Parts: sequence; structure tokens; C-alpha cells
Amino acid sequence: MNTEGEKIQWHPAFDAALQIELGEEAKYLTFEPEHLLSKKPMQIDVLVKNEKKVKIRKNIGRIFRQHNIIEYKSPEDHLNIDDFYKVYGYTCIYKTEVEKVNQIPAEELTITFVCYHYPRQMLRNLQNKRNINVKNIENGIYYLYGDAIPIQLIIVPELSIENNYWLNKLRNNLKSGGEIKLFMEQYEKNRDSKLFQALADTVMRANWKEVEEEGNMSDVIKEIFADQFHKCEAEARAQGEAEGRAEGRAEGAASKIIEQIMKKYKKGCSVAETADMLEENPSVIEQIYDVLRQNAPDYDVQKIYQSLLEKNTQDSLI
Repeated sequence: MNTEGEKIQWHPAFDAALQIELGEEAKYLTFEPEHLLSKKPMQIDVLVKNEKKVKIRKNIGRIFRQHNIIEYKSPEDHLNIDDFYKVYGYTCIYKTEVEKVNQIPAEELTITFVCYHYPRQMLRNLQNKRNINVKNIENGIYYLYGDAIPIQLIIVPELSIENNYWLNKLRNNLKSGGEIKLFMEQYEKNRDSKLFQALADTVMRANWKEVEEEGNMSDVIKEIFADQFHKCEAEARAQGEAEGRAEGRAEGAASKIIEQIMKKYKKGCSVAETADMLEENPSVIEQIYDVLRQNAPDYDVQKIYQSLLEKNTQDSLI
């Protein structure tokens, strides 16, 4: 399948990679993707709340305090000075959106910027205008000194494979051969985890040409409805049914899921909320939400199903 030109949904995969990287310490943390700051379209990419007095040891979380605001830029984006002030402003708004005055002390806040390109111009501006200086702590991790709120900068491609393998692989420039092969081997060991599924789905889409060269092509539509596909396939084999009948069953199962997701979408549920309630891959929900937005206000299940197929013209549900 060729996914060239298809918009890659990076944020759900980043959320998954973040939780994977924090590993066992994730049990102390609460992750809230697309945390809404207000009723207006203003939101934090990821809000990570830490239990009081718990010191995170993982390198990307050492800076964490109780309330940690994270801004993530996809590989195509660049971090600039306006992004800095936007996130800084969001952090200040988050502090004030509480029931009691100073319920969230400023000393319990941190800001993390995650991107793929070193923001040289932004850092130069901060140094000249606000006397904020940057220090490289370890591979891919920089601390910004000079502000009351602790701030760190994470450059994904610079992260070490030894310490941050999964976050380092959340890129669109993996090389066919050893890098792709090893990633797929590592994923196979963790494929039952929905976090790893969300991460792998995005990485495979973003590096599709290299995956094809590797000779380990995956069917994107199969991945979307993997559980339903395998169930229908097993039933078809057991009953000796023809391939066409199996396709019909898989289509019916897929339509049922679309209908469930559609109901959540109409109720205003976020991607994260719907994925949690239906126990589905967040990147899957995001794809279907995109189609629903494009087809609004026509939410006919069959039309949504056909739209998904049209987006993947070289594949089918099985």
C-alpha cells in the first residue's frame, strides 16, 4: 500500500512513546492528551501530572514536578519563539484555571518542548531578550536556565537509542535494512500493548517506502480492524466459507466499530476519550474522526466505510 500524501497522525503516537519511555514510572503519572484549557479551542498537547514527592528518574522526566506541560512538534514542524510564548501562556492559564487562589503553586510547574529540529533562532532570541540560556544535559535533552519555571527541550533524533529507543524511533526518516528490521522485531515483542500498537502504526505509515523495501509490508486497513479481521477470518475457515463471505463478515464488524465511534464523536468525545472507552488504538480513532469531519454532517456508516476504503485504494478490509 502506498500512503504517500496521507497526513500522518503524530500526536497519538507521541503520547504512546512518552508513556513507553517513562516505563515503570508511568504508574505514578497521569497522561491527559489534548488537555483542554477552556471551552475555546485552546489546548495543551500533553499534560502529565505527577504524584507529590515522587522524583522521576527517567531522563526525559527528571525535570518533572507535579504539573508538567508538554508541547510536541511533528517532524515537519519547527519550534519558534511564538510557540514558546504560546505554551508559556498556556502554562500560566493552566495555573489559574482552579477553584482556589494559588491552588497550583508556580514551583510545581514545568514546561517541556519536544521537536525534531534544534530551534537555534528561538534560543538565541530567549538569550538576548530574556537572558535564558540553554545547556545540553545529555543526548537530545537540553535545560533552559533563567526562568522561574523549569523548562527542557527534547530533540527527538538526538536522543540515545540506549536510553530512549522508542521515542527516538518516532520519526519519518528511518532507514530500510537494520533500523526498520530491528524496530519491527522489537515491536513484535510488545505487539499486545495498545501503546506499542499506536506507536508502531504511525512509524510504519511515516516510513512506508522503507517498510516496503524491507519486504515486511503491513495492510493499514487490517491494522485498523485487526481484531475483527482475525475473528472473521477464523470463523470463515472453521465453517469452510469462501473468501467473499469472510470479506462480508469483516465489513460488518468494521461497520459496527465505525458506528460506535460515530456515537462518541457526536457526543463531543475527544480522540483519547473514545479510544479509552472503546479500547481501540488512538491513531485508529483519529483516522475515523478525520473522515467524519470531512463528511459532516452526513454520518452514514456505509459512506464513512467507503471513504476509508477510498483513502486506502490499494487495500481492502481484509
